[in-house]
Amino acid sequence: MNSQKFTDGRARGQVPTVKPETWWSRMWRPFWVLPLAICLGAFGLGLVLPVIDRELAEHLPFVFQGGPDGARSFLSTIATAMISITGLVFSITIVVLQLASSQFTPRVLASFLTSRITQTTLGVFTATFIYSLTVMRSVRGGFQNDNPFVPQASVTMAFVFVVASVGLFLAFIRHITRSIQVANVVAQISDQSVRMVDDLYPEQADEVPTGSRTWSPSAHTSRTQVTSGSRHGNVTALDFATLVRRATADDVVIEVMVQTGEYVVEGQPVARVWGTANLSEDAARRIEHAVGLGPERLIQQEIGFGIRQLVDIAERALSPSLNDPTTACQIIDALHRILRPLVQRASPAPT
Repeated sequence: MNSQKFTDGRARGQVPTVKPETWWSRMWRPFWVLPLAICLGAFGLGLVLPVIDRELAEHLPFVFQGGPDGARSFLSTIATAMISITGLVFSITIVVLQLASSQFTPRVLASFLTSRITQTTLGVFTATFIYSLTVMRSVRGGFQNDNPFVPQASVTMAFVFVVASVGLFLAFIRHITRSIQVANVVAQISDQSVRMVDDLYPEQADEVPTGSRTWSPSAHTSRTQVTSGSRHGNVTALDFATLVRRATADDVVIEVMVQTGEYVVEGQPVARVWGTANLSEDAARRIEHAVGLGPERLIQQEIGFGIRQLVDIAERALSPSLNDPTTACQIIDALHRILRPLVQRASPAPT
């Protein structure tokens, strides 16, 4: 990342315009976060809606008109059915994950787990169960009770949850049947890889000069290395915007010494800062955390990971156990689709 101080030297081209990963996107990445959020929302709705139900039920048409016993039976039936269906959906998901791992490659499991359809389906099914139990505690009345109360709007909302669950179940079945088709898996991986090619290797305008001057450090140029500290794992992302801002603010050149997908151990150098011998602790920490590390490779900034997944699928397709040359031919077409624009683009700047 070049700063103004070195503009008379090396011009290394455009910085990739990859959107950096934020704490918000990292928070929603795990499989369980969205279902948990939906369940918490349903639990809160089950607590709040019965409180205001006395005012709402008298003015809303088409609400539940049964008595306390009917409301309890209705909610109990929904709760029992939904927890059973939730177990079925979870079992189907596990079977699909096992099938994908054995037939395709374990590296495609992340795309299945990040599916919002699967997460939403599990979340709504579990939320319907939690909501029904929460509302059931608000039903009062029956034999030997002179002050019965049935939260009619709340009970009706449970029916709305059931209708939404049925719709999501149909969408989930469609999604699962498409997910286990090898053509769809290959197309999804190739689509993500092609988008990464456009982000990391953007097309250059015709008027941009190709023979720009270059910068190289002299023997007396001071430098400082930035290590990974106590972190380790695969390089999942590079925050180019932060590196450019840091280089501009400190009037230095930052050379990234690792690539996305590379495995980094504790204390390994990840960047070299040219132009200073005394880098502040805060600046070093910002540069260090601009190199994202994770337990596994991600396709968000790494084209090679998409190619790795396709090659793994092709190798399994050609194995004696599967013997599926048609899938291998599909992989060749997908690799051609990725590599064709890649060889026509200029390499991005290494610094």
